[in-house]
Amino acid sequence: MTADSPINTETNKAPLASFAAGARDTLPMLIGAAPFGIIFGTLVAASPMAPWHGQLMSLSVYAGSSQFIATGLVAAHTGMLVIWFTTLIVNMRHMLYAATLLPHVAHLPARWRWLLGFLLTDETFAVMAGYYQRHRNPPNGHWYFLGSGLAMYGNWQLWTLVGLLFGAIFPQLQTLGLDFAMVATFLAIIVPQLNRLPQFGAALAAGTFAYLLQGLPYKLGLLSAVLIGVIVGIALTRASKAKDTTQQVQA
Repeated sequence: MTADSPINTETNKAPLASFAAGARDTLPMLIGAAPFGIIFGTLVAASPMAPWHGQLMSLSVYAGSSQFIATGLVAAHTGMLVIWFTTLIVNMRHMLYAATLLPHVAHLPARWRWLLGFLLTDETFAVMAGYYQRHRNPPNGHWYFLGSGLAMYGNWQLWTLVGLLFGAIFPQLQTLGLDFAMVATFLAIIVPQLNRLPQFGAALAAGTFAYLLQGLPYKLGLLSAVLIGVIVGIALTRASKAKDTTQQVQA
């Protein structure tokens, strides 16, 4: 077997071993997401929502950014249509994640794709993108994906519950500067992904328009920047694939 062979020790792992490896490799993300979950729980505890609403949202929605925005909009007595549209725009970045990972999971049965799609978050995407760059066509890659996704899911439920419990006791817990962990976590996710044109273009477009449109009311500038970033990322991804296809045909 040559040194550059795509077959490696990871490829030969059994499903449970791959599952455990996915959970293990997600540990740094679990630590970074913990303050995020605590803050969400404390915000729910201080809002008109009942605590079980917050836990149910984490269980069923499982999208940190959207949960934060929805909680704030509910506290402001915003209409359901506005809440739905706002969270939809914020979560459109997952289209880029899904498009990137789809070639690696397209062969799986629908039940696997739906489950992995539900578990796909910013943190899990960062772990899986790195994994698929290191390992070509691993037969048990979906078990690794499942281990990473379930680790993040359980972690989010735990820290949401902690935030709900402590938020009721310490209402000002969210003012202790824990939100810095969100910034650090997302920087750790984004920076390693900027080595490809679609990701770099999406980040550059979103950052530029977030700055230019920051004066718009109701966070519309931020929402517009997210939408623009997603559109640019998808466009560059399609252009890159079309270029690769053309080069293959010419070859």
